[in-house]
Amino acid sequence: MSRFVLLSPNGDFDQKLRAAVAHGLRGTVQTIASDILPAGPAELFALLNQEQPEVLIIGPDVPYEEALRFAKVFDVQLPGLSLVLVSDVDPSFLLHAMRAGIRDILSPNADAAEIRVLLERACQSFATRHRTAEAQGETNGKGLVIGVFSPKGGVGKTTLATNIAIGLGQIAPMSVVIVDLDLQFGDVASGLYLNPEHTVTDAVTPAASQDSLVLKAFLTVHPAGIYALCAPPNPVDADHITPEQITRLLEQLAQEFQYVVLDTAPGMPEIGLAAMEQCTDVVWVSAMDVPSLRGLRGGLDVLRQLDIMPESRHVVLNMADAKAGLSVQDVESTIGAPVDVSVPRSRAVALSTNRGIPVLQESKKDPAVKSLRQLVERFNPAWRTQTQRKLHRRVVI
Repeated sequence: MSRFVLLSPNGDFDQKLRAAVAHGLRGTVQTIASDILPAGPAELFALLNQEQPEVLIIGPDVPYEEALRFAKVFDVQLPGLSLVLVSDVDPSFLLHAMRAGIRDILSPNADAAEIRVLLERACQSFATRHRTAEAQGETNGKGLVIGVFSPKGGVGKTTLATNIAIGLGQIAPMSVVIVDLDLQFGDVASGLYLNPEHTVTDAVTPAASQDSLVLKAFLTVHPAGIYALCAPPNPVDADHITPEQITRLLEQLAQEFQYVVLDTAPGMPEIGLAAMEQCTDVVWVSAMDVPSLRGLRGGLDVLRQLDIMPESRHVVLNMADAKAGLSVQDVESTIGAPVDVSVPRSRAVALSTNRGIPVLQESKKDPAVKSLRQLVERFNPAWRTQTQRKLHRRVVI
């Protein structure tokens, strides 16, 4: 099977693509040399006479409108494919392309090395989406909904949530959305240095709740290859958003994205509890101080009583400091649960937060970066499958 299918009449790019694949990539290239693209998957596969490829490349000389039409059809019918556009695009086109389902964009002037790197990333994204689909077979293909929660404020929830989203975006480009559910005082927009045109207020309107295409038009594209749905700029707007609307919103997003990351308000407001019921995973965050730890323990006790406890739980000790007078063992004893990831206090993280550029976006070398990547890895389908196997073996033994 050809892993790569090029749709373009441009012979020069065809040769360059084949040279890139021949040096370091497994698989072959099949080309459809036309600027008029197939109407849909059935027509494409009839031309190819093969099973589904991994990466479709819309090459040079394909008209703008034709590329968008093709991408929209395939994003709806075969969202697992990696769709790459080869074009010199201006920023306005970039936004439309990503919303249409384009996973990555490549310059026609890229050399073989650049093409190879992008195709490797596209293949990795394809593999990740398929592993996720297999792991979620019992959940009707819905994406993971990852909520970041803490009873106390000031523990770094937004920093963790934005870095989780950025990290997952590197695993599954354009398949991640972060939602700011701290509807009164949310900081996701500043944490990602965004100035959104639309917010959660728009996303819960009747038009958006009834049509996911309308909903996706209200999302903000981040340069790192993720989407964001930010909190309304006016805290008063939060009073008009109901838990039922949030429930519907998260159901829609889970159908459209592999990963939905939630940054929530401190405490346990109704919106937060409604969101938690939609979560497949909860990240519990505590700082390394006694009030935060007691607050987390109390929150966990309340949720157990309410019988609201997602199956997958991840406890994160944020801003960990050996000089704080507490050990990890002290923390675990206080909250009554093991710490899964400990993120050390870091100047690099503090600086990145103030700049609005998550530290995982810049791949800095820092102990905190290593811990954040460990946290992101817990949502990788391969890690989850391996963990489940280990647990199964323990039970058998």
